[in-house]
Amino acid sequence: MVETNRWLRQVAADPQHSSRYVDRFRQLAADGADLVGEARLVDAMAGRTARILDAGCGPGRTGGHLHRLGHTVVGVDLDPVLIAAAEQDHPGPTWLVADLADVDLPALGIPEPFDVIVSAGNVMAFLAPRTRRDALKRLRAHLAQGGRLVTGFGAGRGYPFAEFLDDAAAAGLHADLLLSTWDLRPFTDDSDFLVAVLRSA
Repeated sequence: MVETNRWLRQVAADPQHSSRYVDRFRQLAADGADLVGEARLVDAMAGRTARILDAGCGPGRTGGHLHRLGHTVVGVDLDPVLIAAAEQDHPGPTWLVADLADVDLPALGIPEPFDVIVSAGNVMAFLAPRTRRDALKRLRAHLAQGGRLVTGFGAGRGYPFAEFLDDAAAAGLHADLLLSTWDLRPFTDDSDFLVAVLRSA
């Protein structure tokens, strides 16, 4: 059986899954929830007016905030429902439907590399296992020299942290910093969440 992306499996099982996800985050925003913690961390490590790729951008909450802070943002996601919501709710960035496993932004008219790539929202854990290293290699290929990839996902989602770090190393990405939260708490052996700051090796 060919493995498929976990998000696509959820959508196939429930065609309204993406729309409910969009509605959930719109309601959280309307309620005043803090939805930009990931963006704050990325902004702190990026130079002013940096080029940032939001990889697995969903409905655009992270990339949209980074754009409002003055960065040049491109967001990609394989779900067209989420991209449509990002275009509606967060105008300004370039939003594209693309799969991280084979994304080729120069072929889509985005030739310049990125200073920072952010992949929040458990995106890495949604990747089909057979595509994980390919996705990390594709992301590394889109980084500028000295650029960094910042990603976060939870434990118990079928992608052990040690396996992820092995895959990242095989893709040519070196772990500069490991955290257990987006607000800079240190990573420990019993952490149930990983935020990894990686750079090209």
